[in-house]
Amino acid sequence: MFSSDNTFAAETRDRSKLMTFFMSGVALGALVMLSACEPRTETTDNEGNGETDTTVTRTDEGKGIVIDGVEMATEEDMAAAEPMPQSADFWGMTSKSRPQMAVGGIQMPPQPMPGDINRDRFEDFEQNPVKLVSEDPISTFSVDVDTTSYSVMRKSLNLGSLPARDSVRVEEMINYFDYDYELPESKSAPFKINTHLYGTPWNTGTQLLHVGIKGYDIVPETRPDSNLVLLLDVSGSMNDQDKLPLLKSAMKMLVKEMGEDDTISIVVYAGAAGTVLEPTKGSESAKILAALDRLSAGGSTAGGEGIRQAYALAEQNFKEDAVNRVILATDGDFNVGINDPERLEDFVAEKRDTGVFLTVLGFGRGNYNDVLMQKLAQSGNGNAAYIDSIKEARKVLVDEMNSTLFTIAKDVKIQVEFNPAQIAEYRLIGYETRMLNREDFNNDKVDAGDIGSGHSVTALYEIVPVGSDAQLNEPLRYGSQNEPVANAQEGEVAFVRVRYKLPDEDSSKLIEAPIMSADARRIVDNTPEDVRFATAVAAFGQKLKGGKYIDDMRYGDILSLAQGGKGDDPFGYRAEFIQLVRLAESADAMPALEQVGGSVTQ
Repeated sequence: MFSSDNTFAAETRDRSKLMTFFMSGVALGALVMLSACEPRTETTDNEGNGETDTTVTRTDEGKGIVIDGVEMATEEDMAAAEPMPQSADFWGMTSKSRPQMAVGGIQMPPQPMPGDINRDRFEDFEQNPVKLVSEDPISTFSVDVDTTSYSVMRKSLNLGSLPARDSVRVEEMINYFDYDYELPESKSAPFKINTHLYGTPWNTGTQLLHVGIKGYDIVPETRPDSNLVLLLDVSGSMNDQDKLPLLKSAMKMLVKEMGEDDTISIVVYAGAAGTVLEPTKGSESAKILAALDRLSAGGSTAGGEGIRQAYALAEQNFKEDAVNRVILATDGDFNVGINDPERLEDFVAEKRDTGVFLTVLGFGRGNYNDVLMQKLAQSGNGNAAYIDSIKEARKVLVDEMNSTLFTIAKDVKIQVEFNPAQIAEYRLIGYETRMLNREDFNNDKVDAGDIGSGHSVTALYEIVPVGSDAQLNEPLRYGSQNEPVANAQEGEVAFVRVRYKLPDEDSSKLIEAPIMSADARRIVDNTPEDVRFATAVAAFGQKLKGGKYIDDMRYGDILSLAQGGKGDDPFGYRAEFIQLVRLAESADAMPALEQVGGSVTQ
């Protein structure tokens, strides 16, 4: 309640000026042309921390205001602003209750406060379609061991919102977890194909084909030496608590896992890039930790220049028969240097041929550039993870360090051929950004994903048996041009092929296995715990994606399936998943975070 009309006008002006500071960089109305008079500059410490938060330049003529280099409305315009009725005070306003501003006679919509809008950038893609086996019997894709999507989902749910649909990549959610697949006997043949065929829990007329492979696990005593270059973003955008402070804690964990003969270098980038720690032996961990402690955030983001220096340093100290890797830790907000995604992707792709691979670790929220991070990881024969907590840092850099750093196979591709005499339709769940052409499978020049020591990869197909009422495509009126092959292998539902290269080889090897109808199980409850849990994660990911194919699968059904498949859970990751499903059920009535320019259509 205002005591007088004058007080009302004064508080209106104060509120309007405060709004301009929060909306720094955004014009609130018609801009006023300023004359070339001598400006005077003021700095503002909004947070009381002794640091300059905002620079304001005022001109005498027209009393124009320039905030951080962006010309805003004049003070006269702001004084004339007429706020609409509001239901809460300034600091307690929601986006729906904020006043609308009338600047220069132009009605403006409610302006969001900082933190209301999600400016994270994710690639926009459509889910894989249902395909007719008679027309397209072969499915080919690159493996994906990244786990970014799962961590992004978890952070969103822990903050009370459903994740943006573009951020959901179902295969990354499934592959976040370890599965107890049968292991190969030696690293010369690093995989063994594991398959299961069973009834789909969300559609009684279809089946799920579960394909799993797990990499050979390096014994710690035989682990090769490492030549690691930590490429760390210390730009101003990394100043939040979940960015540089968390990054430093994560890197300290990694340093403590290094052997005495391993070497670590540190390159940082902000307005410029530079080496802050020359190659240092793991035995000198105190020196490495001290260099990390000295890091602080500030400046623009010369990420491209930092990448150049990091690769140069890795090449200068290259070790034969060792792990040579750049670890990039950033929010992906590159804005100076090489900042064109295609140029960065080409640069990293060229460098992978030198034997230096790339790991990408993402931090922070609000301006996270997932599109760029994914491109760099895929181009650099590497992997990508999103570090949203100290617990996730431990998972990636301590508990799963071998799979993160030590590649046992590169350019791993999977191809599944379906028998048209048995299967009418299929769809691959996830891997939309990893699809390959049929001919790419046998082409060793086509790049694909890499797998680390002990890492498991899982893929699920939903398949429709011939004669099932669940078939979505109408049969052709005039018959199919591709009739089933006479005397096709009886009893075979599909045939799985996996092609890979050993880390130091350029020619691929092939392993394959048939899928027999006799091995099918009628319901998912009759499958091993790992299979049930992976199916629950696949259902959850599809539901977060919009549930296009799983309308009948409720959150309660997903919970029951996950609980029944929880099994041995030494680190509590599966128990955490069950809690996230509960959080999603509570948040389902809320919209996913709004993204401004966040989706990138490729």
